[in-house]
Amino acid sequence: MKAKNKDLTSLDEFINDNIGKIGTPQREQFENEYDTFKLGVLIQQAREQKGLTQEQLAQLAGTNKSYISKLERNLKDIRFSTLQRIINEGLGGHLNISINLE
Repeated sequence: MKAKNKDLTSLDEFINDNIGKIGTPQREQFENEYDTFKLGVLIQQAREQKGLTQEQLAQLAGTNKSYISKLERNLKDIRFSTLQRIINEGLGGHLNISINLE
């Protein structure tokens, strides 16, 4: 059995040490930005899975390529109604939402 590397930390420990503990303003901002990042990645993965370019998805969803690009790169906030159009009309999918109160 290998000895543990004392220099390694868990992701949770790293985030606590470098961003802040849960409940701090810095941690809340990090968590919110991470959720936005995840949404952009999910949209990009779904678009690629459907074989669509950003331009094609934008046309189907009634927006423009620049907007889709900014969403995928986490540079743009998104309105809920626009998110629904991108998922429903652009990707032909269904949006599932949950609330986690940990």
